[in-house]
Amino acid sequence: MTLARIASVSLTVAVALVFCPIGAALFAQAPAPPLAMTKAKVTIEGTSNVHDWTATSTRVRVVQAKIATEAKGAGFWDAVVKPGVIGSFEIVIPVATLTSPRSGLDKNMYKALKADQHKDITFRLKGLTPKTAAGAFTAAGVLRVAGVDRDVTLDITLGRAGQNLVVRGSTALLMTDFGIDPPRALLGTVRSSPNVTITFEAVVSSPLI
Repeated sequence: MTLARIASVSLTVAVALVFCPIGAALFAQAPAPPLAMTKAKVTIEGTSNVHDWTATSTRVRVVQAKIATEAKGAGFWDAVVKPGVIGSFEIVIPVATLTSPRSGLDKNMYKALKADQHKDITFRLKGLTPKTAAGAFTAAGVLRVAGVDRDVTLDITLGRAGQNLVVRGSTALLMTDFGIDPPRALLGTVRSSPNVTITFEAVVSSPLI
């Protein structure tokens, strides 16, 4: 192919990419999600016949978020918590990021959570219901653990930290509701209770502010 022919083909491709919809899509930047986790911490607390245990992850990310409002600026967070404004909101916690200070617990925990088959824990928000106290809400959603979906409710509080929103909350769960056998260790002599409590704290930011 001659240099003139190469130049002609290159120019044709460039023009096509600029003017056709596919080319525009290739060059356009994807819009930033309306909500993102600036930082977060999720802790699972449980008990056994020998000792209490905890597992914590700070690797929480937003995988889906849609806001059904044009609210921007200083009134954004006030608008977001109104019923029906959040169209969708889903977070993911990779199971392998949960760690415990107790040696040997992590391996048993990953096995109980079926981490080899279901690598993520997810929570999809369905709605927020305000409580009487200022900043207090009930969050209803779907929690997926070990590949099993269950409807859950969480007691949460929302507070402002500059231009960010601080979310704190907790909920009590039964591992057996998700088809999880409570972890055991030392040939079954250490047995975990199926009751666990999940607590979390997250700082949520938005480019719309």
